[in-house]
Amino acid sequence: MGDAVGQMLTSAVGIAISPLPLVAVILMLATPRGRANGIAFTTGWTVAVASVVTVVVLAGSGAGAAGGDGAPASWTLWLKLAFGLVFLLLGLKQWRGRPPRGQEAPTPGWMKAVDTATPGKAAGLAAALVIANPKNLVLAVGGAVSIAGSTASAGGKAAAAAVMVLLASLCTALPLGVYLVGGDRATTVLADGKAWMSTHNAAIMTTVLVLLGAKYVGDAMSGLAS
Repeated sequence: MGDAVGQMLTSAVGIAISPLPLVAVILMLATPRGRANGIAFTTGWTVAVASVVTVVVLAGSGAGAAGGDGAPASWTLWLKLAFGLVFLLLGLKQWRGRPPRGQEAPTPGWMKAVDTATPGKAAGLAAALVIANPKNLVLAVGGAVSIAGSTASAGGKAAAAAVMVLLASLCTALPLGVYLVGGDRATTVLADGKAWMSTHNAAIMTTVLVLLGAKYVGDAMSGLAS
């Protein structure tokens, strides 16, 4: 299990510190149906991440992601190399697309509809932010492929997948927990966190994507060379 957890850890952390779902769940908690919408959003996010990770781990394990000599199959290394290059390109795009100093980034269309969101729409939005967002989807698939290609047993891979889902869901679960425990007093804390994450979104995601890209490319090239 240790090998599987170590392989997917960076991807899970990359999802966990993604500003977009954090901002989204905080906005949901500020709606008239804050409690219901926040719970629905967090549930939808967790289920979507779990679905992607489970499907990829099962498919990868069935396709022989773990080589017979205890090393990952060569196709998983080529896939990690491709993901690493995608991360680097996404990081470059994120940085080049940042708003000029002193200007705020344009508000996405989905944010404008948050105030009228229902629990069902909140859960659907969370799933879309996992599946339809390239950064989150590639991170989830990349981490799951790493688990599938590890030397862990079937039980170890299942446990590593559960740990990945848990870590990747912290970006929505922690704000929800603060809200449920702190109530109205948590509003200021969450609002400050949202403002900080929104302001530094480009720098945060650029750093995360570049570091992940470098790690994926380095791991893949090292594996292919050996």
